[in-house]
Amino acid sequence: MLRFDDLALFVRSAALGSFSNAAREGNLLPAQVSAAIKRLERELNTRLFARSTRSLRLTAEGEQYLPYAREVLKALRDGQDSLQPDPNGFNGMLHIAAPSDLGRNVLLSWIKDFQQDHPQLTLRLFFSDQVTDVFKDPVDVAFRYGIMDDASFIAMPLAVDNRRVLVASPDYLRQHGRPANLDGLARHNCLTFVLHQRVYDKWILYRQGQKQVVAVDGNIISDDADVIRRLAIDGAGIAYKSWLDVAKDVIDGKLEILLPDYQGETVPLNLICPHRRQFSPVVKQLYDRIKVRCQDVQQAYLQHCLLTL
Repeated sequence: MLRFDDLALFVRSAALGSFSNAAREGNLLPAQVSAAIKRLERELNTRLFARSTRSLRLTAEGEQYLPYAREVLKALRDGQDSLQPDPNGFNGMLHIAAPSDLGRNVLLSWIKDFQQDHPQLTLRLFFSDQVTDVFKDPVDVAFRYGIMDDASFIAMPLAVDNRRVLVASPDYLRQHGRPANLDGLARHNCLTFVLHQRVYDKWILYRQGQKQVVAVDGNIISDDADVIRRLAIDGAGIAYKSWLDVAKDVIDGKLEILLPDYQGETVPLNLICPHRRQFSPVVKQLYDRIKVRCQDVQQAYLQHCLLTL
């Protein structure tokens, strides 16, 4: 007879790419996960994974079966949640993914406040700059920067006019001076990050509606946007960051905006749901709450721009 625990380990092994990772997550031994998968394969009379000493991948049958396994587990969770109603209708677990810097330094406090208003709701948070696959990973909603042109999922706008800004710490500016124009960035240490698996070292800005691209260089590159922000605050160089990520640091005086007569490129923030049915009442209320907070941060940007004119 098919075991639901085996089914859950199959889904997690597929998402994490190894039995060892699935075992570590579930506080199990890799051999226990391997045994669970073998039991499931015997029940289904088919191989779900192609195994080798160095890799683990789904077979064609495994790819075909995976969405059904997810649906079964979701139905079980929904049924369990229905037996423990919250007075406000919000209970169970909500899986949320977000970029590292935005998640840790901005969204975390907002999400914590939301959870405190709904104590029966359990949150599982995934903060990483690796783009979450909302269909393969165990995620209910994801916060994601960029223009969403993929019609396969639901994208709800949170901060349409959010832009990148050039920032540096007061200490860095005292030691190295302030660039007078975009060409001046070539004489500064610019902190670059990895975006879509390439180093983002050509920064796009606009002046009087004209697009300008400036090539930058620096002695530190990171695939974690939070690292770049922290380095900028510590005086390591100039960063080109989303306003949402650095707004509080600018307002607190830890960072200063450079070349305010240039506009950074637009990086809208969206809330992503894999399916419309996952835009549940709890997700809708979370979306409404975060959207209001984002609007407040955007208003702070406009006020800052007026002060620097």
